[in-house]
Amino acid sequence: SHVRAWAVGPGGASHEAMLPIVDGEPVTDASSLTRRDPRGWRMYFILIDRFADGNPSNTAPLNIPEVHPKADYYGGDFAGITQKIRDGYFDALGVNALWLSPISRNPDGPYGRYPEPETRFSGYHGYWPVSSSQLDPRFGTEAEFRELIATAHARGISVILDYVANHVHELHPVIQENPDWKTDLYLPDGTLNTERWDEYRLTTWFDVFMPSLDFSRPEVVETMTDSALFWVQEYELDGFRHDATKHIQTEFWRTLTRKMKEQVTVPGQRPLYQIGETYGSRELIASYIGTGLLDAQFDFALYDAGLAAFARGESMENLRQELEQSFGAYGVHNQMGYISGNHDKPRFITLASGEVSFSEDAKYAGWTREIGYPGPAGYRRHAMNLAFIYTIPGIPVLYQGDEFGMPGANDPDNRRMMLFADSLLQPAELAMRETTTRLANLRKNSLPLTYGDFTFLHSDEHTLA
Repeated sequence: SHVRAWAVGPGGASHEAMLPIVDGEPVTDASSLTRRDPRGWRMYFILIDRFADGNPSNTAPLNIPEVHPKADYYGGDFAGITQKIRDGYFDALGVNALWLSPISRNPDGPYGRYPEPETRFSGYHGYWPVSSSQLDPRFGTEAEFRELIATAHARGISVILDYVANHVHELHPVIQENPDWKTDLYLPDGTLNTERWDEYRLTTWFDVFMPSLDFSRPEVVETMTDSALFWVQEYELDGFRHDATKHIQTEFWRTLTRKMKEQVTVPGQRPLYQIGETYGSRELIASYIGTGLLDAQFDFALYDAGLAAFARGESMENLRQELEQSFGAYGVHNQMGYISGNHDKPRFITLASGEVSFSEDAKYAGWTREIGYPGPAGYRRHAMNLAFIYTIPGIPVLYQGDEFGMPGANDPDNRRMMLFADSLLQPAELAMRETTTRLANLRKNSLPLTYGDFTFLHSDEHTLA
């Protein structure tokens, strides 16, 4: 539990002081924090298919001409993650929370299309569910998934699952049996209601084969919250990363959070953490956070500000202002996610080094040319960004490969297979991984970096302290 204190006077409110309490005693040493406290997490995002292949028998790429090899299955699975937990890879990186990409069964065939080079896609990423309760066999068995969770917990590592509620694949039984549960694919003017992220955010479809569910219908809310609840009831997961949060009505989130507390947290004395994904204003992002809603969301605005400051060399004063705005929206002692990058963005280090320019189509670049190793400036700028996310309030989130500066343009080039062996890494990558390890363990071992008072000492065009 926590004690929170602040003072209010004629000049306004002071900073909030927050003190963690364990068994009635104040925590005075970082080693006393456990994985049960998300505020002390150092999270690592795993795109399962592209992480580690621990069980080659379940590797099943489509191997068809219509699907480019970059858009096919590579073979990463539960067994590979478990192996890396046991190898101590995450311990060395100071990681104590894993965010896993979706594990629900995806379609067996290809869908979607990219024009140049012309290709369709497999469901390797997991975001096209055809079931809300079946594991995708390419990732492993139920026993292997339980083993992953148990192994992580034994090493003091929490596990949260990426859950997709906003949409299902057209083959999903929920839409096959209830075709009227989807929103309209066509708008009144006859145009497609696809990728209308802001104008029609509660009804837009991601693609024509992925119906968005109509959460204005109570039966849809009940069914899909029960589907999400299944995963934390059936498996000892520690919470969710929720896909496409802003595209779902608030009633869904209230209902899900209530069910999780009533049926899991309270009876099982098992805290669950929920973090959402919303691109938009801080006001919109904050509207999904609070008692009875989500615990946090990713702060993409601050990621963009860090990209501007460290990769483009823009004003550090602007970075300070953006951070202060985030404090105003989410509080200083927040549980927001602060990312090094993710699977939907060009790699930070590739932009920082200039291998891909800010003005070009990064997705097209990844398809049409080889994106090589960054130069020395790229590593320095990437290291500054990591230093920033590991020393501000919130939860630092490391995307797989960012620990050593894996290059990549946008999807799918930013989803290359992970590399672990020192022999496969360049000297600059090994040095980058060592820097990341030092930063993560600084965060791990310093209670002030998690619970301390945050103060700006100095800022100008080039410097932020």
